[in-house]
Amino acid sequence: MASSGHVLGLLGFVLAFAHRHFPLAMLGLVAIVFLVSKRKASVYLLDFNCYKAPDSYRLPKCMFREHLFFDDKVDPKSKAFLIKIFDKSGYSEETCIPPSITELPIKKSLSSALEEAETVIFSVIHGLLRKNNVSPRSIDILICNSTMFCPTPSLTAMVVNKFGMRSNIQSYNLSGMGCSAGVVSVGLARDLLRVHRNSLALIVSTEILNMNWYTGKNASMLITNCLFRMGSAALLLSSRDQDKKAAKYKLQHLVRTTRSRDDQSYTCVYQDVDSENEVGVSISKSIVNVAGDALNSNMASLGPLVLPYTEQCRYAWSLIKRKLGTGRETETYVPNFRRAFEHFCIHAGGKSVIEAIGKNLKLGEEDLEASKMTLYKFGNTAASSIWYELAYTEAKGRVKAGDRIWQIALGSGFKCNSAVWRCINPAASEGAKVWEGKMETDHVEVP
Repeated sequence: MASSGHVLGLLGFVLAFAHRHFPLAMLGLVAIVFLVSKRKASVYLLDFNCYKAPDSYRLPKCMFREHLFFDDKVDPKSKAFLIKIFDKSGYSEETCIPPSITELPIKKSLSSALEEAETVIFSVIHGLLRKNNVSPRSIDILICNSTMFCPTPSLTAMVVNKFGMRSNIQSYNLSGMGCSAGVVSVGLARDLLRVHRNSLALIVSTEILNMNWYTGKNASMLITNCLFRMGSAALLLSSRDQDKKAAKYKLQHLVRTTRSRDDQSYTCVYQDVDSENEVGVSISKSIVNVAGDALNSNMASLGPLVLPYTEQCRYAWSLIKRKLGTGRETETYVPNFRRAFEHFCIHAGGKSVIEAIGKNLKLGEEDLEASKMTLYKFGNTAASSIWYELAYTEAKGRVKAGDRIWQIALGSGFKCNSAVWRCINPAASEGAKVWEGKMETDHVEVP
């Protein structure tokens, strides 16, 4: 693909040539216009914002146990299982759920879910647009993703109505895509911004808990009540040339991997009904192995795009030795991705998943710190968790100009998606404010 410098040089040559050979010069101009039209527009992240719930929404362990004690719908065996899982979750006393779920009996209703959606979505959008002095009517593309909650009218329609956005805005509502939907949304925005150049895109990633809080007895479905917490993130992306200097990050690569054709992967995280017709999402015990397989497939596609040639050659040589039978399977070389990235944002799906990925990639404790701290302070906020992690890294002042960030998102299907960003402007984003008052220690050992 021709660079802008080469195109300008070619244009100068054609203009000089036009004095003597007009027909050939016109042909050259047509070729230049074609090259310019085919050149992919760069996609920039101007800023992002993360939702911070008020302290009144907290779910400390004592409240969790008390709530279970007075809930007659949950049998004693299920209560003991939930308390055991919650104690091992690695969560602090600060993770939050919507007030409707803390009521006895639990108030599961469409109105409560809509109220929760408006609370988290409107908050992050308002803060992001106000901080960056962006009018809602200047947004050209709007994308919302929420896996479990998909009302009519859609969440994007709700946003358009609230903020008075233009009637010709391109809006997209994604559902059922799992916790990796945030990267899916970035991929969709990238493709749209490259087609519709000089445009602004707003992405909102969230998960609404109210109507998806499981009230049955199935152990594999009860786990979700211990894991998922309230959260949301809003992103402002641009393909406008004038935003290049002001942008905080530039999108370099985006790689998506799905293993849905494999039955074990497909049913690993699965919405279903239990024996008493209660709807819930079951999480299989094989999730760590499934996530590892999906990550390996994703790395195989991402590696050639980001790894130094020395790492690629060492990996290829180890595969050749395996094929020739001269090396054991355990000798397969794992590329050193720390040579390709300065920061890692691994989806905070659970302590075991974070540690398994860290072990697989041979990452150190500092590499996993943002993911573990996000899990500890906010819990699993689904698709928005990778943005809480980047906000943590920014709040610590660790992101420098030129640094590369690898966001790894995992989700039902099973999917593993990667987004690679390069820092342009190391100034902290609006999202970093979510960590104010939550960084008493430099590091936490998740229990």
